[in-house]
Amino acid sequence: MRDDDSSTDAVDARLAARLAELRAERGWSLGELAERSGVSRSTLSRAERAETSPTAAVLNRLCAVYGRTMSRLLSEVEAEPALLVRAAEQPVWEDRPAGFVRRSVSPPHAGLRGELVEGRLTAGADIAYDRPPVPGLEQHVWVLEGALEITAQDVEHHLAPGDCLRMRVWGPTRFRCAASEGARYALAVVLP
Repeated sequence: MRDDDSSTDAVDARLAARLAELRAERGWSLGELAERSGVSRSTLSRAERAETSPTAAVLNRLCAVYGRTMSRLLSEVEAEPALLVRAAEQPVWEDRPAGFVRRSVSPPHAGLRGELVEGRLTAGADIAYDRPPVPGLEQHVWVLEGALEITAQDVEHHLAPGDCLRMRVWGPTRFRCAASEGARYALAVVLP
């Protein structure tokens, strides 16, 4: 997690601008985007003006509408990707109210279909995604610390340290941390 709030604020400002650009590129009003995404007009407006940072669930809905993975969208607001990504340069995004921190260890890069993400959930965190950002997205979730419960295709999987869940995501998913110490996991994402 970054200690420098100004870096986080700068990413939020660039994310807000990119979200506004994506909507404008399609010629959609806030109302049209609200209908397509299921996110309220006021939330969309506040996110596009950087008055608030969107939650993971809201960002997932917007990614689904725009046909992007969350990592791809976040990489679009970062500087040009490098082949070597030093730990200190890995983009970090967090949804504080949900207890979720996301580090883009290997951000999307032109010509590559995969990416690597480190996720951290605080104890009791429960994040539900109503749809994948890209249908058929391949994901490999490897638990590094703590315990994680993942629900995909109406099946709940209990993962302990060292366990790996491999799946293609077609519908809703849920990531829940029932462990008292929180959970840390690696997520490999591969575009279909």
